[in-house]
Amino acid sequence: MKNPYRSIEAEVLEVKPETPTIKTIKFKPKEPIYFETGQFVEVSIPGVGEAPFTPSSPPAVKDIMEVTVMKVGKITEKIHQLKGGDIIGVRGPLGKGYPIDEFKGREILVVGGGCGFAPLRSLMYELFDRSSEFKKLFFRGGCKTPKELVYRNEIEEWARRDDLDSKLTVDAADEEWKANVGVVTTILDGIDMNYSDGVAICCGPPIMMKFATRKILDLGFKEENIYLSMEKNMSCGIGKCGHCRIGTYYACKDGPVFTYDKIKNFPNIWD
Repeated sequence: MKNPYRSIEAEVLEVKPETPTIKTIKFKPKEPIYFETGQFVEVSIPGVGEAPFTPSSPPAVKDIMEVTVMKVGKITEKIHQLKGGDIIGVRGPLGKGYPIDEFKGREILVVGGGCGFAPLRSLMYELFDRSSEFKKLFFRGGCKTPKELVYRNEIEEWARRDDLDSKLTVDAADEEWKANVGVVTTILDGIDMNYSDGVAICCGPPIMMKFATRKILDLGFKEENIYLSMEKNMSCGIGKCGHCRIGTYYACKDGPVFTYDKIKNFPNIWD
């Protein structure tokens, strides 16, 4: 078994601002890192510490990896200060990702909000690479304002794909915003798909996931077909510290991807 404590040295290639509080870090590990979309890695800054992030880059790309990071504390602030040529550590991949093979022949709805766009970017590129295996792909995404929309240019390119039905919304628009205004649940109605056999994937802030999951259930999706990325409070990444406990599960070891039926009865799953 691979040593889960082993960190691979990586060179930072580029730090790209996405929004006022979010940056994408592109780096080249000294050896390829093979991950499944939805898994995560621990990124370490020498002398500072480490934190878990789900890669936002396509799994098909092995020699280069990207993580998209919101500045929320000491480690993420240091990550935002990185520049080309800096050396970081990368540990993983860890956890369990999306079971893409189980989605074959079905329609897939992906719902994202705010910082949840990061892991979903990786997922979407995996789905695009294998789009002939699925009946239809739907993407619904929302954020607070247009300035906080991560990967806006890329998502606009996605909307031009023949194999994707895509819609975006913001809570509060500016003068240039022409799409929907409202929370993400306002763009989940009227999707032309077979809900009872469809797959729904949801990732975003806990409050957004809570109400999006309720809406997805109301549409008719089965609980076992709703996949949630439960990344809250992960720390060690291997089920030792206990910070990410969800009932009888650990988000880092048993997830972070869970189906709703597995965790629905545990208290405070959205806290």
